[in-house]
Amino acid sequence: MTTTTPAGTGPARGPSPETSKDPGTDNRPGRLLAVVLAGQFMALLDVFIVNVAVPTIGSELHASGAGLQLVVAGYSISYAVLLITGARLGDRLGHRRVYLAGLALFTAASLACGLARGTGELIAFRLVQGAGSAVMIPQVLSLIQRNFTGEARARALGAYSAVLATGAAAGQVLGGVLVSADLFGTGWRPVFLVNVPVGLVLLAVGSRVLPRDDVHALERSRGLDLPGLVLLAAAVSLFTVPLVLGQEEDWPLWSWLSLGAAAVFFIAFCLYESRLARRGGAPLIAPRVLCHPGVGLAVFRLLAVMAVNAGFLFALTLHVQGGLGYSALRAGLTFAPTAVVFGLVGLTWRNWPAAWQRALIPAGFMIAAVSVAGVGRVLKDGGDGGLWLYVAFAGVGAGLALGFSPTLAKALATVRPEDAADASGLLVTVTQLGQLIGVAAFGTLFLNRLESLGAPGAYTSADALLACTYALAATATLGAVSGLVRRRR
Repeated sequence: MTTTTPAGTGPARGPSPETSKDPGTDNRPGRLLAVVLAGQFMALLDVFIVNVAVPTIGSELHASGAGLQLVVAGYSISYAVLLITGARLGDRLGHRRVYLAGLALFTAASLACGLARGTGELIAFRLVQGAGSAVMIPQVLSLIQRNFTGEARARALGAYSAVLATGAAAGQVLGGVLVSADLFGTGWRPVFLVNVPVGLVLLAVGSRVLPRDDVHALERSRGLDLPGLVLLAAAVSLFTVPLVLGQEEDWPLWSWLSLGAAAVFFIAFCLYESRLARRGGAPLIAPRVLCHPGVGLAVFRLLAVMAVNAGFLFALTLHVQGGLGYSALRAGLTFAPTAVVFGLVGLTWRNWPAAWQRALIPAGFMIAAVSVAGVGRVLKDGGDGGLWLYVAFAGVGAGLALGFSPTLAKALATVRPEDAADASGLLVTVTQLGQLIGVAAFGTLFLNRLESLGAPGAYTSADALLACTYALAATATLGAVSGLVRRRR
């Protein structure tokens, strides 16, 4: 479960005269929408399709727990760090050109991931794959906003939301199908290779369907803020690597030095961004956006909800496939209720009674906390949990949806139009960082607890999962308390 509302979309504009009359493109808007949403769906799928392949990757590549965490988190690292820069590239170079370039990079990286011969290669190519997504995805909403108006735009945005809602469930199930099928003895590799033919078709069709960029309308004033990008990338990397590798290395001195250096780089990033904004420059994340009412609290909530989501999926995947011995397909189907309910709630919460709206966010966090802890409780004896497990899964999906969707929508609603793109970029970057922190922190907790219990098995794995779900529930509770504190002000 996740969602991506790309940054840098800017104000809505209609197609330029050059775009609408270009004889070199197919101007049917339905085909344009199909191409950009197919790319969005493929990139979103890759966040989740890997989850159910993790145990198979571990056994075939002899990967350590830390290596598996980096396989999952590597995609989010580069995606989170480069997302806003990808949006800026679209403004400066043209959304069509940048979308196709990102799609080509994503497709090539997917091929490289599927052919990787070792864990190190796979991690490196996952980083490249995330970079391709960061370049491609910010262009999707921009292309929709610039080529659809009125009721057509409303329908296009509805289709966009449907893609976000179904991507998580489809990723889990498709990943399970592909790994279980073991096509031609390739094991986990099809979860990446499936992107290659799809990407090639989208590149061929997209070159015909996507409208040519109006070179006179490209935005040249906003720079790429490369120093800010370097500082943020350094802070994220120095924070993530010790979280993932520290447990296996018994927390050596370098891991603590790295965490300290991450704090230094993050402070340097904040100071540099503030100074650049005062000079009238275009910082990667505009500091004034954080001053809008509710944005700071939204940042905390989004970090919390996405950390819970990512940590829950990662630990549970390792338990049901490693501890309970589920096939990849059964594991994927097991998670489906969480993703499906998340999608349904995320699409319908606006239509619920007005009297409920103010309580949705704290209530969602509490539902998630109770449900996550419930999953740990019903699985604690090494069993399959029965019907109650699926009830708890549905509760996790509903709770996380209520914690996420209203938070994002309400935060963006408070932002001035001229700051909308920067606010969107900030909040979407935070969602990716939350996933990254969730895999690193809660994945480490699960693996550390499992190692301390000794002999592996269903019971010990369930014990490790129980400890992890309690920590996840505590994190969700913090999200609920933050909402209640805000309401009392």
